[in-house]
Amino acid sequence: MSLSVRPLTGGIGAEIFGADVSDPNQFEPIMQAFSDHAVIAIRDQRIAPEQQIAFARRFGDINVNRFFAHVPDYPEVAMVLKEPDQTSAIGERWHTDHSYDQAPAMCSILHAIETPDVGGDTVFASMYASFEALSDGLKDTLRGLRAWHSSRHIFGAARDGSEARTTGRIGNAEAATQDSLHPVVIRHPLSGREALYVNPEFTVRFDGWTDAESRALINYLEAHCTKPEFTCRVRWAPGTITIWDNRATWHKAVNDYHGHRRLMHRITVEGVALNEARPVAA
Repeated sequence: MSLSVRPLTGGIGAEIFGADVSDPNQFEPIMQAFSDHAVIAIRDQRIAPEQQIAFARRFGDINVNRFFAHVPDYPEVAMVLKEPDQTSAIGERWHTDHSYDQAPAMCSILHAIETPDVGGDTVFASMYASFEALSDGLKDTLRGLRAWHSSRHIFGAARDGSEARTTGRIGNAEAATQDSLHPVVIRHPLSGREALYVNPEFTVRFDGWTDAESRALINYLEAHCTKPEFTCRVRWAPGTITIWDNRATWHKAVNDYHGHRRLMHRITVEGVALNEARPVAA
């Protein structure tokens, strides 16, 4: 069976069938699909952590997560877990991974190990399409801004009483010291396209703006960017590997599977410092 790529929507996401992520000869078409669609769901992959690590290293260096519990003996592989008796899921709010780092993550690679029969999907939003749909005036305003991103309020001591913390799914609160300033509109390092680079979870304010002013604009952008025409939805099954570009997308977990277990293995790949979008010379 040959590798085939099937778009999920007209603007973001694709499924890949007939692939074998352990075959290095298939990496080039997988990477091309990742660049073209920003989110790819590779179906029917039954791999061990060693194989997931080897596959991830073809994208770049691996970021060892500071906060998530990891698979025993594999610190590179974070566990994204919700047990049947737990009520909160990790990642329920729209966000992009590691925007609080000075060089934000390139991509995340999530391997479904155990999934509910129904529910537990992940929804993604395109920061290409949503930015392109803004008015010219707002695009020009955003191009001139920079924004602060932080890990402190999500992974720090303020979350000590959260279910994720008390159940051991996340920890290491003392390591939540990251604050980074990034352009609000970036020139994507892979595609060369303009993309919006703020998110409702980790972006705390625009540089030089008050918290109230910043939250008003972030709330507006959240409502705009999550319109159905800018999104796709991945339905999981054991063996699905979904890879998303953290510089071009937001995502959120859908927590609609209470009483069922969901276990995923996640690897995050290091990225590069982001450059602001400047007009391309004619």
